[in-house]
Amino acid sequence: MNTVCNFLSNQRLALFAFAVFSAAALGAAFIAQYGYGLAPCVLCIYQRVPYALIIAFGFLGIGLSGKWQKSGSTFLGMTSLAFAINAVIAFYHTGVERKWWASFLEGCTIPDMKGDITDVLAQIQATPIVRCDEIPWTDPVLGLSMANYNVVVCIVLAVMAGVAAYRACGCKK
Repeated sequence: MNTVCNFLSNQRLALFAFAVFSAAALGAAFIAQYGYGLAPCVLCIYQRVPYALIIAFGFLGIGLSGKWQKSGSTFLGMTSLAFAINAVIAFYHTGVERKWWASFLEGCTIPDMKGDITDVLAQIQATPIVRCDEIPWTDPVLGLSMANYNVVVCIVLAVMAGVAAYRACGCKK
């Protein structure tokens, strides 16, 4: 526990670690996509955006730390917010995958087929191949999808980044 506290107290190390983790998460997503043929749905793509932002926050925070005293706490706070947003997107994706609710995004689910056969065929052809309500991969042990894991990981990292930001702002050492 002491190691975690020391890690969270070092702003530059924390920013770097969050950026590296985010780069690894994006790398894993691209390996799954291009190496194993797991094409992402639109919600999968949306979950990648906060990771890319966190990489930028990390390097901007480290780069500006010598010039702007509050850059560490600011970028750690933004990192915490990005992880929290990613957790919300992943939770929404989990709900769509598990059929807890239907997605409001077009292309995530099978559209309502209305009209004559020509209209139905046109709707089918316009529907993206990768749907958000289908799980392309699950953990063989726990049966969890990548979106499920992303919820848990992002919540933990949002809390850790939030604690690091709180410590960095000088509110409490």
